[in-house]
This record gives sequence, structure tokens and C-alpha cells, in this order.
Amino acid sequence: MINPSINGWIEKYFMDFKSKDIINEIIFYDNLRNSGFIYGNIVEFNSDNIKIDNDLTHSELSKIVYLDELHQAFLLNEKNANQEKFILKSNAFFEALKPHRNNFLDKIFPKNTPVLNLENSIDSRIYINENNFSKKFSNLITNAFLFIDVLAFQQFLKKNEIPENYLSNIEQSIMNVVTIALKTKSLKSNYDALLIKLFENSIRYSNFSEIKYLNLENLNLDNFQTNFEKKYLLDLASLTIWSDKQIENSEIYFIQKLAEKLNLSDEFANESIQKTNVFVLKNRKRIPLFNNSNPVKSFYDQTAQTVVKLIIRNKKRLAKEISQSKELMKLLALSTHRDLNNDEKKKVKKQLLDICKTVPSLTIFLIPGGTLLLPILIKFIPQLLPSAFNENLEE
Repeated sequence: MINPSINGWIEKYFMDFKSKDIINEIIFYDNLRNSGFIYGNIVEFNSDNIKIDNDLTHSELSKIVYLDELHQAFLLNEKNANQEKFILKSNAFFEALKPHRNNFLDKIFPKNTPVLNLENSIDSRIYINENNFSKKFSNLITNAFLFIDVLAFQQFLKKNEIPENYLSNIEQSIMNVVTIALKTKSLKSNYDALLIKLFENSIRYSNFSEIKYLNLENLNLDNFQTNFEKKYLLDLASLTIWSDKQIENSEIYFIQKLAEKLNLSDEFANESIQKTNVFVLKNRKRIPLFNNSNPVKSFYDQTAQTVVKLIIRNKKRLAKEISQSKELMKLLALSTHRDLNNDEKKKVKKQLLDICKTVPSLTIFLIPGGTLLLPILIKFIPQLLPSAFNENLEE
């Protein structure tokens, strides 16, 4: 199975990829919705071309879905498509996204392989780099605007470049529409505030303070040319007006007027509202945003679940690494019949972190704030080690 937590996962993706009939744009967009990719909340993987492990962490799932959506967009645009060409085009696209800087270190150190470059680029796109919820937890909050990358990639494939101001214009238009949509809601909730904060923190190419708040009639949406761009904007507007109660007539009217402005049909406007509602009701328990959860608490709860999965997945390797550390084993055994003093606790903490460095999937403990999760690992240690570990030392 694919493991996106270690290098080489993209090569494994292509080894497992079984080419079926090339999907059309309608199926492609439906899959984007069902996976949650459109809504910035990835919950599942929809593809007949590849099978994945159901026990993936959220970050691992996000990486695979992100790669697959780029790949599917590539297949829709390229006639003579193959793995090598996709990797070449993808790396060129990510280079175009970066500000061009002449770095002498690039000339000194050897370059990564194209596949490893692509893996690193995907890592950098999945997460928000700067998050006002909590700076410590910024690398674990998924970017809500991932589909903008797919739209920009399609532009790059057609024109061999990303049009000037393309990304910033789309971001600004989205924020304008979202803000106007929120004004149509007579009943406000914590969901609205969290949603706007998530969108605000997902902006990469424009400043939220520069967003101009207009009404729908005065809003210029001429930069939305493709069906994907238009449908995406309408679906984000539907996500914004979502309510666990009945949607108001004024909100439905807003979506219909927005669809008209984008030259989309009333049928698609109604479908957008319906599909968004179905997605949220089906997945709201899995997505903290829809539960109006405190962001920091949601982070800890979700990350704790992720850590448990990673510990179970790597239990054999962990047990081996821990058992090879004699001092750590002695301290852990002592802890079964008396409390460790502060110095002993520091030694246990340090040695456990050193062990986590040797297991790529567990580097989550090394990020700022990651040590708060160490008690979860310590709780699992008796299950990882032989039963004799639980007995008091005889010596």
C-alpha cells in the first residue's frame, strides 16, 4: 500500500495505478466534490484507478488525493500522457509558482530526483504555512483552497505558464463572494466565523485586508472563464450559506443570482446547494469546522487519533528501537512501581524523541507542540513491549 509519510510514495502510486477509461469532466468534478477536495475538507478517496489503505492519516490521505487530482487534470488535458511527462510538467508548474530567486546553495548541493522534488512540493502545498489559530499548530491545518492549484495547473498545461495575477484574482474573487454570501444570512453562527477564518488563512497570493467588499451586482467575475472555475466558486458560496437548519429563501436567491452571473444554469445552482448539504451532513462529525469546535482542541483531538494510528502501524519497529535502549528500558520499568523524578522524566522524554527521529512517520512528535502528544506514546509502551516488561526489576 502507498505510505505518503516516507519518500517514494509517488513512485508507488504509479506502480499501483491501473488505467481505466479516461474520465470526463463531469465525473472528474463529481469525484472532487465527493472527496471533499472542492470544499477544502478531504474525507475520502474516489478513484477506480487505484486502491488505498483505509487506515491512512488525514495528511496522508490529503497528499494522495492532491496528487491524484493533479494527475486526473493532466489526463483530461494531455493526449499523449505518461508518468514521466506528468512529473516533468508538475515540477515545472511548481517552479512557476515559486518566486524566482538565485540561490548559490542550489549550485553547491546536488539536486533531488524529479519524483522527490514533486513529493516535497506536494508537502508544501497541503498545509497552511501561517495560521492565526495557533502558530504552533500551523503545519497541521489543511489548506482550504487546494483546488486553486488544480485550476492553475490546467492553465499551465494549456499555456505553459500561469497567467499574471491569475492566482491572486481568484483568491480575491472567492473572498468577495464568500463575504457577500455571509451577509445574506440572517442567522449567524460560530461556523460562519470559523469558515471565514479558515479561508482567510488559506490565502497565499493576496492580502485579506485588501479584499474589497462589494455587492453581487457590482462584483466583476470576468476572470472566471472555465466551467471548473465557475462551478468551484458557486460550490464555495453554497458551503458558505450552509446551515443545519432550513436554508432561507434569500440565500437560495443569492446562489441562483451568482449562477446567473457566472452563466451557470438554475439546475446546477440547485444541485450545488443539494450536494453541499449532503456532503456536510454525511461528514460533519469528521470535520471540526462543521461542529463549531475550538480550533486548538480540534487540532489536539485529530492529531491524537493520527498518532494512535501511526504508533499501531509502527509498533514492531518502535518496540525494537525501545528495547535496544537499555537506559530507557530501565527507566520505563522503574516507572511501573514508582514515580520517576524530574531528571528521569526528562531522560525518558529525550530518548523517546530520539527514537521517534528514526521512524519517519513519527516525526510529528518533533514539531513545536508535538511533545504534548508524548503521553499517548507512553500509554502504548506496555502494549509494545513483552509482558516481562511490566514486572518489577529483580536486580
